Amino acid sequence: MSGFTTTLLLKTPTVAVHDMCCRGDGQHEHLDDVTHLVFPYRGIYVRHLANAAVVAEAGQVLFFNAGESDRISHPVPGGDRSLAVFVEEGMLGELAPKALRREGTGLVFRQRRLRIDARAQALVALLRHSLREKIAESLEAESLALTLVQRSLGPRTTHAVGASAGRQHLVDRTKLVLASDLSRRWALADIAAEVGVSPVYLTQVFQQVEGLPLYRYQLRLRLARALDLLAQYDDLSKLSLDLGFSSHSHFSAAFQRTYGRSPSEFRQSALQR
Repeated sequence: MSGFTTTLLLKTPTVAVHDMCCRGDGQHEHLDDVTHLVFPYRGIYVRHLANAAVVAEAGQVLFFNAGESDRISHPVPGGDRSLAVFVEEGMLGELAPKALRREGTGLVFRQRRLRIDARAQALVALLRHSLREKIAESLEAESLALTLVQRSLGPRTTHAVGASAGRQHLVDRTKLVLASDLSRRWALADIAAEVGVSPVYLTQVFQQVEGLPLYRYQLRLRLARALDLLAQYDDLSKLSLDLGFSSHSHFSAAFQRTYGRSPSEFRQSALQR
């Protein structure tokens, strides 16, 4: 597939982890032959299925079912990157709650996506960084991957996205607007004007559909990008400014509050042992 590359980070009899990179050149289609989980961590794209269009961004887990065809488009330039986790089918069946599965034979998820919590989001970054830097042995990486899957499927740590088609479309358009300029210090009125509704209506609908306020969603997008970029910045103050935070102290406090450790502490745990 032109513009699409995948790097195998881990392969054991029970778990495989791939780092997938797409340049975002046009649209592409594919057919999944194995049910697996995908965790976007950079950029944004839209997954078009037979009966739904799903906006995929950091902070979610997407379910790709065996035998399911889809089409991927990129309304926002810059491409995207995701971590794909394949778990042996019998083991994945043990981890997946019945409420998330379709009835019948085979392992098929009924949901298209779930939003994951901050701890699961941090596990995505920890798993990817430690495998890329080759500082996690296979047993540790397997444990991290299975912990990530188990937490991402847990009812207490996930939020099923669901709403009427009109409200979901409004929220998806809002996500694309925010993703188009992640470092911009948006005003609510500017976002509302971009999607053509009142600020009050936008905040109400976004909260109802996503289960969290609009401002917190944008903050999580920036922090997810920070998790992605920590290995590339020696100067964390520059990283905070590049992501649109007003100061390094603001960035560090938000990171600590969300992930339970400072950016420097997280970088040390992920990249240095």
